[in-house]
Amino acid sequence: MGKTITEKIFAAHKVDEPFTGTHVLSLDVVMCHEITTPIAIADLVWRKKDRVFDASKIKAVIDHVTPAKDSQSAMQGKIMREWADRHNIKDFFDIGQNGVCHAIFPEKGFIRPGYTVIMGDSHTCTHGAFGAFAAGVGTTDLEVGILKGVCAFRQPKSILVNITGKVPFGVYAKDIMLEIIRQLTMNGATDHVIEFRGPVVDTMTMEERMTLCNMAIEAGGTSGQCMPDRVTAEYLWPFIAEQYKNDMNAAVEDFKKWHSDPDASYAKTLNVDVSELEPVTTIGFKPDQVKKLKEVSTTKINQVYIGSCTNGRISDLRIAASVVKGTKLAKGVRGIVSPATPKIYNMALDEGLIKTFLDAGYCVSNPTCGACLGMSNGVLAEGEVAVATTNRNFNGRMGKGGMVHLASPAAAAASGITGFLTDPREYLRK
Repeated sequence: MGKTITEKIFAAHKVDEPFTGTHVLSLDVVMCHEITTPIAIADLVWRKKDRVFDASKIKAVIDHVTPAKDSQSAMQGKIMREWADRHNIKDFFDIGQNGVCHAIFPEKGFIRPGYTVIMGDSHTCTHGAFGAFAAGVGTTDLEVGILKGVCAFRQPKSILVNITGKVPFGVYAKDIMLEIIRQLTMNGATDHVIEFRGPVVDTMTMEERMTLCNMAIEAGGTSGQCMPDRVTAEYLWPFIAEQYKNDMNAAVEDFKKWHSDPDASYAKTLNVDVSELEPVTTIGFKPDQVKKLKEVSTTKINQVYIGSCTNGRISDLRIAASVVKGTKLAKGVRGIVSPATPKIYNMALDEGLIKTFLDAGYCVSNPTCGACLGMSNGVLAEGEVAVATTNRNFNGRMGKGGMVHLASPAAAAASGITGFLTDPREYLRK
């Protein structure tokens, strides 16, 4: 019987099995941000175990509330800075150099095929797009990872999602993933890895693949994964060219060792033909409650939010700006754009995208997760409605009593023009 990519990664990283079915894995990367990590740091200090297993494998950032909005968030940042300084953690990204964790860490080349990655953040599953096993963990597991460089997992089974067909005009990776979540349901992949395969995935960019994997958790998945290939190698090339002696073919061939075997066993296979898919959005407070945008076109909105670890990358800003260009936000609608990293912000500046958004009446903020989880930079008031390129529409997610409709950057931008949830296809033709 062949192995899935997850089974191969587990076998390559297993250091112990203290109980049947419990696998202790060595870690290639431990990622940290200022919301969950200070608790782990404080406990390590209290236990007189203020150490790190390998400073070069720890990547840290202040990204959820940045700049600090109050004394409490300022203290979280202070704890991170002092910890990074005393342990000589070089890959620490403070205000001015920081970006949304699941955008800046791949951008820096920190994730590679076959890696094991943890973070105290549910959307760590994003990094499986590179053919890694990446999972969000609790504070205790994060603390052990920082100290010992290991983490214990029950080996998850895998769900194979084959994505086929021709992607229709106006449909994006976000629409495809929302449709997959609708079919799987928000608990359908619990304790499973979602392995995305098929001709549609093969033609996707790394940014699109990261969008798919980012939202695996919204179906309950432990991680999302794509097979590493030439697209992966091209994205990582500035960081791996020397390793492969400037031979990209060698890298692509080497990556195949992390491909699932043809006879691997899956708990479930879901075939999704996207040929007839239309632009969609969520309704209600669950990510599997999905409808076509044209079916909810009378839903009034108060805010457009374009950003996050799901859709705050340069390709997302380009798509949104192409819709926004030459228009204005509808009366009573406010728009917020948060490029996910300083590099993306600079690219958007150079390409004139920032001016496009500003001319349309948008507020362009620094890179931050703040609005996505209702902590800063775009929190909703009770009764307000947002269309957002984020990943989660739980009750109160962007502010107590607020409603969030998840959609693609194109749909979010089009909705800002009309003031209602809007199918973007008419605006994409202009």
